[in-house]
Amino acid sequence: MAEPFTIYKLTILYMLDRAGFPLSNTQLSNFFLEQEYTDYFRVQEVIGNLVDAKLIDANTIRSTTQYSLTAAGKETLGFFREKITEGIEEDVRTYFEQNKWEFRQENSIMSDYRRLRNQKYEVRCQVKNDGDTIIDLTLQVSTKEQAESICAHWKQNSGDAYAYLMDTLLN
Repeated sequence: MAEPFTIYKLTILYMLDRAGFPLSNTQLSNFFLEQEYTDYFRVQEVIGNLVDAKLIDANTIRSTTQYSLTAAGKETLGFFREKITEGIEEDVRTYFEQNKWEFRQENSIMSDYRRLRNQKYEVRCQVKNDGDTIIDLTLQVSTKEQAESICAHWKQNSGDAYAYLMDTLLN
């Protein structure tokens, strides 16, 4: 049997492959903690190791880091997949069944901002569905507080904003 550190790496690769969309640090960590496989610090060490090895990509937007499988990660998983036990695969399937809707929601509605040269801020708000962009809205605002407020409210109000825009533009 492979050592636990290797199994943890393969499990993360398997999770990212099975999900089909990026997973956040919290989503990955919670799996290991809920199953009591290991502690938070070990999960962070494993994730860092996978990023360093370029088996997964890290994309940080504001305070959330999302990870996706690289081609090298997919290839590595293909070589060593048999080291993942049926029990771990079942735990991953169950975890996704219990949380997949929440995961898709968390990963499909995004917002971020950046400072422009003219001392203003550009806010980008997006909604995606199965990798397809449903809405991609970029706004320019005067202050950082306005940019942060838009980002903070986008998740809960994106559906209303989309409906309003569609109704206004189609009628």
